[in-house]
Amino acid sequence: MPFIIAFNVLKKRLRAIPHMLRDKTVPKRKKALIVAGLIYLFLPFDLIPIIIFPVSWVDDLILWVWIVWYLKDELDKYWLGEKQQDFSKKYRGKTIIRDVDFEIKKEKDQKEKKHDKNI
Repeated sequence: MPFIIAFNVLKKRLRAIPHMLRDKTVPKRKKALIVAGLIYLFLPFDLIPIIIFPVSWVDDLILWVWIVWYLKDELDKYWLGEKQQDFSKKYRGKTIIRDVDFEIKKEKDQKEKKHDKNI
């Protein structure tokens, strides 16, 4: 059972990678680590030659497990929903709500009106 949980966590962290790469607040060195891992994954030569077929994927697997482990705190922000989106830059200088009249009532006034209705 712990293997299934670990696999699900790994799968969710891998799915969080594209979201992390799109975020401009993530340091470039962390993004470069992922890009370097992708390049190594698709290079035609590896530390373990492709002739030894099932074993040849071990170096790629070890590399990606290490990358995900190294970036686990950053990736967890994206699949756990902890990452808060900053809309201040996107909507800077724009009026979102127009022509709205509002009135602030104190809680005490509202309680008095409720009390008056009950009498």
